[in-house]
Amino acid sequence: MMALVTLNELFATDYAGAFCGFDFVNLETAQAVITGAEELGAPVILMVTEGGVKYAGLDYIAAIGKVAAKNARVPVALHLDHCTKFELIVQAIKAGFTSVMIDASHLPFAENQQLTKEVVRVAHAAGVSVEAELGRIGGKEDNIQVKAADAFMTDPVEAVEFVAATNVDCLAVAIGTSHGIYKGEPNLNLALLQELKSVLEIPLVLHGGSGIPTTMVKKAVEIGIRKFNVWTELAVAQTNTIRAVLEEKPALYDPRPLFTPTIAAMKEVVKSKIQLTQAGH
Repeated sequence: MMALVTLNELFATDYAGAFCGFDFVNLETAQAVITGAEELGAPVILMVTEGGVKYAGLDYIAAIGKVAAKNARVPVALHLDHCTKFELIVQAIKAGFTSVMIDASHLPFAENQQLTKEVVRVAHAAGVSVEAELGRIGGKEDNIQVKAADAFMTDPVEAVEFVAATNVDCLAVAIGTSHGIYKGEPNLNLALLQELKSVLEIPLVLHGGSGIPTTMVKKAVEIGIRKFNVWTELAVAQTNTIRAVLEEKPALYDPRPLFTPTIAAMKEVVKSKIQLTQAGH
């Protein structure tokens, strides 16, 4: 059995490629993430958003994540993703999360930097890793919605200043990805990613990992993406499976045979993303 690990502990290993982070909102999602990672022998990151906490409750969702990690045969980090509230980050640390993301990208640069610096101070004192975001990633992630007109890419000069001032452990960069379902063909600015990689020494994170063409994902990982986030494709796999089961068995009232098949469907998504982001695949 493996214990919970931090993002920094994962980044310190010789794992080749990017570590996949998957949002989970219920027991079945967590089971799919863990079993998929176990079948490939790959470390994995279980992530919860503010919306996930609101849906399930912090104590419930933290308990699911901690039990899943405790029983897993691979290293697991439990990560609070896209959190905008300092108080919730403190609560998550107390609840046993090993990694947190402060998303203050909606604030002016100086305010983002100051809030991130404060989160790093508190989290590092507890041995918890911190992710931040610079630039604004478009699309919708639970309670966070960024219109295309308000999205902007990460500035390398600002990124250098931000990382030096905050001592953050990893940085989510905006290079053209979007949360949710893409309305057109994703077009990542890989030249910008290359520039960011050349001036920053900390691991870089790519959000909005669902629906990006395989070649782009591979190139982004090759350049230096070390954490790759996925949620929408898991959600689609679960809801499509539920629809299919109900169409076949419209009189079904027991939720167990309704939700059980979703684990296998989501597990295939998990395995495909892990394999896609492993170096050499």
